[in-house]
Order: sequence, then C-alpha cells, then structure tokens
Amino acid sequence: MEDCFVCWGFPIFVNMFRSLLLITSLACCQLVHAQWSLNTTPTYPELIEYYQKIDREHKEIELYAMGESDYGLPIYVCIINGAEDSLKTFQKARRETTVLINNAIHAGEPDGVNASLIWIDNWIKEGKKMNGLPVIAIIPAYNVGGMMNRNAFSRANQNGPEEYGFRGNAQNLDLNRDFIKMDSENAKTFAKIFHSLDPDVFVDTHVSNGADYQYTLTYISSTKERMAPALMKLTYQELLPALTVQLKKKKWDLFPYVDLVNETPKDGIQAFNDLPRYAMGYAALFDALSFTVETHMLKPFSQRVAATHDFLCELIQWTISNKNVIEKARNESHEYWQRQTKYAFNYELTEKKDSLLFKGYEAEFPQSEVTGLPRLKYNLNRPYQRFIPFFSQHAAKDSIDIPKYFMVGGQCKSIIERLKLNNIQFTVITNDTLLKVENDQVSSFESYKQPYEGHFYHNELTSSNDISLKEFKAGDIIIPTNQKNQRFILSTLIPQAEDSYFRWNFFDSYLQQKEHFSSYVFEEKAAEILRNEPNLKEKFEAMKIQNPNFKSSAREQLEFIYKNSVYFEKSFHQLPVFRSVE
Repeated sequence: MEDCFVCWGFPIFVNMFRSLLLITSLACCQLVHAQWSLNTTPTYPELIEYYQKIDREHKEIELYAMGESDYGLPIYVCIINGAEDSLKTFQKARRETTVLINNAIHAGEPDGVNASLIWIDNWIKEGKKMNGLPVIAIIPAYNVGGMMNRNAFSRANQNGPEEYGFRGNAQNLDLNRDFIKMDSENAKTFAKIFHSLDPDVFVDTHVSNGADYQYTLTYISSTKERMAPALMKLTYQELLPALTVQLKKKKWDLFPYVDLVNETPKDGIQAFNDLPRYAMGYAALFDALSFTVETHMLKPFSQRVAATHDFLCELIQWTISNKNVIEKARNESHEYWQRQTKYAFNYELTEKKDSLLFKGYEAEFPQSEVTGLPRLKYNLNRPYQRFIPFFSQHAAKDSIDIPKYFMVGGQCKSIIERLKLNNIQFTVITNDTLLKVENDQVSSFESYKQPYEGHFYHNELTSSNDISLKEFKAGDIIIPTNQKNQRFILSTLIPQAEDSYFRWNFFDSYLQQKEHFSSYVFEEKAAEILRNEPNLKEKFEAMKIQNPNFKSSAREQLEFIYKNSVYFEKSFHQLPVFRSVE
C-alpha cells in the first residue's frame, strides 16, 4: 500500500491510519467465495482484512487508504489494473478509461459489497484474463460507521443477509444526501477519491424500498435533460439497450427504478431526479456515465448479490468494448458545457408520459388483523404483465445567464474548502479591487419545519438582482466559469439551484438583521426622512390607507420608514456571492 499520489499536478498526502488496531488485531477472516453468495456479508474488519490480503498477494491489485471517515477508520479504494505505483496508478486512471464502484453507502444494503468480492475472486481464478480491462476502482465500503453499527433488524423490510450495517453513518447522516453540503468526513474523502480517478463510469450499489414486483434488478440513470447530448445518446440509445440484452441472457430483466406515483404501480412510476446531493447526481456533474443499481429488498440476498454482480460484469464488459466511444462522448460533453450561455436548473417532472411493460403482482386490500382496517398486500400468486404509465420527462423551471466569473467573500471558509475539494480553480484577490457585479438580495424564503440531514433546508426562495460597484477585499476569490468542473460551480453558487450552498444553510448568517432602532429615538428621524423624501412619504400614506393593521401599529410604520432609509443595513439578506457583469 502507498501513502501518497499526485492529483491534478499537486501532491495529496493520504493518511494511512497504519495503527488500525481494530482491524489488524483480528485474524484473517478466511472468507470463501461460497459465503459471499449465500446469506452472509463480511464485517468491516473482515472486509478490509481480505482486501489487504489480496493487495499483498496480487501485484495487479492495489489498496489505498484515502482519508478519514466520521467513524475514525479510513475509507479505502481498491484499484485493479493500475500501474503498481501510487502516482502512476492515479495518473493512469485519469488518462485512461476508469470504472468506479461505490459500495455500502447505506451499509444495510451490502449487495455490492459481496458482488464486488465475487467479481474480484472470479477475475483472479480466471487467471486475470480480460483483454482491454479498464482501470477498475472499488470502494469496498463507503459508510464505515454504518458498517461498524452492525445489526440484524434495522432493515425490517429486507430479506437478508443475516446481519448487516446501518443506514446512517457515525454522525447519523444519510451519506447519499451529503455530496454537496459535505458535512461528513466521508464526503470529503470521496471527493479525493473521485477527482483523483476522474472516473468515466460510476456505479453506486443499493437495495430498494417500496412496492413488490417481479424484478430483482432495477437501475437509476442520469436525468436526460441535465445531460450533454453526447452522453445522453450514449447512455439511453447504446449503453442501456446493450445492458438490457446481455442481462436478459443471464435471466435478469433490467428495469427502471420503481419510484411510485401513488400507492401502487398501477398508477405509474416516475424517473428519479438525481440531484447533485446524491452520489450518482454528483458524479454526473462531472460528466461521468452514472448509475445507481437497486436490487429488490424482498428477493433472497444471494439472488440480489448475483444480479448486482452480473450488472457490474456486463457494465465492465461494455466499457471494455466502448472505451474510445466513452472518452469521445465525455470530451464532447465537456466542450458542450463550455459553449452554453445559459444554465438551466430546478428540473421537475412534466405530465408527459410513456408506457412501460411492467411485471408486477396484483395489489389487494384485505382487512388487517392488526388495525382492523384495509391494508395493502401484494398477491404473489397473481403475477401480471401490463403497461403502466412512465413519467420520465423533466423540464427546467428556471435558468440564468452564465457569468464569466463568480466572486465569493474570503470569509466563506467552509465554501472555499469545498471548492478546493472539488478541484475548482480560482484566484485569490491580493489587493482591494472595485468591480461591477450582480448580486442576489433574498426577498423571502421558507425552510423545512423539521431538520433534514442536519439542516433546515430552504425549499422556497424569492430574490431580486442588484447590479452595483462592489469593493472586494484582499482574500476574496474570483472563480472563472470557463473550466472543466463548471457545473459544480453553477449548481452550488446560484442560490436558487436545487442543491446550492444557500439551500443548505451556508449563508444563514446573512439572513439575520444585526441592527435595530428604539422607537422613541427614531421618531424624530422618521419625521425628518418623510419630509425629505416625498416619494417615500407617498408610499407610506398609501400603506396606511390600504392596510388597517399597518395604520394601527406605530412600530410597523416606523419599521417601514427605517427599512426604506439610509439607516437600514445594506447587507441584510445580501449573499456574499457575486457574478460578473459584462
């Protein structure tokens, strides 16, 4: 194992946590191939011990501890077909075609953990023969804290394995909501892994919740309307049809993820909106071909593992056959985004629908012996095949002209840290500089009433734009949008975007008024303001006529005058993110 490598031309030093007493004090788990395909899954120490073993025994397999998890143990990546040297391996991954497989983001869904072990075992047993193999990078288990929080009951709806990890990590965060806000050390380490590899193909392995149906294997692919044309065509016209055919030969029906419109599938399903907060949505921001594989919770564990394994096999095989096509499509996509002058966001499903042939089970509503009320029950003795509605088309509600630059206040350390972690290039202002910029002034916002993944997410926002000359201080940063990772910049720094830093509460301190007035002191100033500003006085008098409550409240009247005067703080609801103006 190695400690460091070079990413994008600068050194990254990886803490190896060599004093992992919890892992190294355990005897080798001696797992065998058969166990991985039955009804057990390894513990985290057993899993890493096995990866360390194959790293020692096979020069083509390299295991790297890439950084911390919230639990305190490292997150590893296993690289197959690297260059047997840390620096050269990550250079090769970025230069050539690379597949990244992420397992156990929800540690109670370990199908990908076992499937990846089986794939490696088979590759070793077959003499490591696979002509044209891309670089294969596997995160053995991303949610380390969830893996260590092992139990047999938290997935009440899931059919095996006997024991498994927990959905939340050590902070009780759902890591599959954390790729933009990056509250976890896990997410920061993932960013190191992702940008060190620059994967062409990304897969996040899961187990579904929801309806019962005949399929074992479902998938989520990127939202078509958010993709560059070259990658959209490659995904939907070539890759998915090819996978469907090949998996059918192995007796698997590959079907879109069953995200219900209503209670049962008869009313249709809808395409999942892979926002940047999710693993695959995050990967898609950087033009990776991105998938979530979802096996069905009620199918036996061994069957789910086999389906996940076969999906990975066929995806890798397709990648081998289409390396040049993939690289070309990604390059065209990078160029496509640089040509765009507008950025669209806030995508929502439209009412347009297609039909899909669906293999389900009849839904019945017998009386519950628990509640005495009707309950949903799928009758496995009544399978059916019928066409159901499929809502798969999204449309953007909003768009914005793409500026040449964003400016962010140097005091926004947490945001600057996240920009660095995502390889965003920027310049630090060294001297106070006057620039003409556009800025968002928040008019109103609403937030979730309950915390969501540690935040009171701002789900509603109205704002106005203001263009002015702004003096930027030394230490503020200028971020050009003409760079490879442009879409990450736009997704996070446009306040109205679905997963912006504003939405995730990074700017809440700017939403609070800092100075106020005492009514008895301000009375004379208010009268003077009205005498000197006839337009304001006219609005003031109109407000009293139109609003009886306003007329009867002295404080509201003084507040109105105060907020429309030079005494009111200009920074109120003004975000410290600015856009260049031509």
